[in-house]
Formats: sequence, structure tokens, C-alpha cells
Amino acid sequence: MTTRRRESPELPELPELPELPELIERVDEQDRVVGVVDRAEAISRHWPHRVATTVCRDPQGRILVHRRADDMSRFPGQYNWLIGGAVDVGETYERAAARELAEELGVVPDVPRFLFKYLCRGEISPYWLGLHETVLRDPITPDPAEISWYGWLTEPELQVMARRRTFVSDGREALRRYLDKGSGQGASVR
Repeated sequence: MTTRRRESPELPELPELPELPELIERVDEQDRVVGVVDRAEAISRHWPHRVATTVCRDPQGRILVHRRADDMSRFPGQYNWLIGGAVDVGETYERAAARELAEELGVVPDVPRFLFKYLCRGEISPYWLGLHETVLRDPITPDPAEISWYGWLTEPELQVMARRRTFVSDGREALRRYLDKGSGQGASVR
């Protein structure tokens, strides 16, 4: 008996779906919510919104530095020392910082410790930047869609690297504030 193989019909190619809007809270100069908007609109209209970032240290006190993927919409191919992103609607800075660590590094640490926030006048758009800190004791698995390289640097090495023009400009101001507030020098490394 000959078995005849049934050819499966070719599936039609599906059209690309439009990108869904990234809804965020638009805030005022005092970080009070004034509405919910698409992040792209907030950026294009220079409306303040919220961003949560985390300084990641290893048990030796070194700081994680990474190179952003070349196809990122903001600061492609540039180096940064902060892991983070936009705060979602109804989300706290702390919860957003933890979510971003999971998304970008594949780690679920304790909730990162909130250090401070400030209104960053940003190269692309103004935003309230909430800065957190955590010590990563487990190996990380960076998302290659976001991070193309990473390494652990001492604070003096980071300060030298931050002077390069390939370093995210908004990260320089955050680093200055972090060090000025005494948050550096391995303050949270136990």
C-alpha cells in the first residue's frame, strides 16, 4: 500500500500588525498625573512623563554598564549605566524598576531601593527620572533586543567612560547626581 503524502496548503502571509501605543501617565512639573497618553506623543510634544531606572551593582561594588542595541528607538548603540524605561499607567517607580530589570536583564531581584527622583530635561523629552539601586548576586541574561554588550566597571572606570560622546547624555546628569548625593562608593553593597 502506498501512502500518499497530503500536501498542506500554504498559509497566507499575514500583514504586519500596527504597533500598539505605549500608554503612560503624563505628569506636570511637580510629578502629578494630568492624564494618560501614548509615550510617543508625550515625547513628540515634550510632555513630562515618568521613567524608572536602576543602578545595578555586583557584590564587589562594580556597576553594570551596557551598550544599547543598534535598533533601539532611543539612544541606539550608545552606552549607559542605568537599566530602565517608562513607568506604566498606575505603576509605582519601584515596581517599574523591578519590571524593567526582569525584562532587560532576566533577573527578579528584591524590589530595587529607591534613591531619589528629579525632573530630567532630557535630550529627547523631559521626564521625571526615578533612580533606584540594587545588588545583583545571580547571573544576568540580557535581552539582545535591548542590550548588545555589557560589563562591570568600577566607579572611576565609569566616570571615564561617561565622558565619551557615545555615552547616553541623560545618563551623565544622573551619574553626577548619584555621586553628588553620596549614593556611590558602594553605599548599598552589603
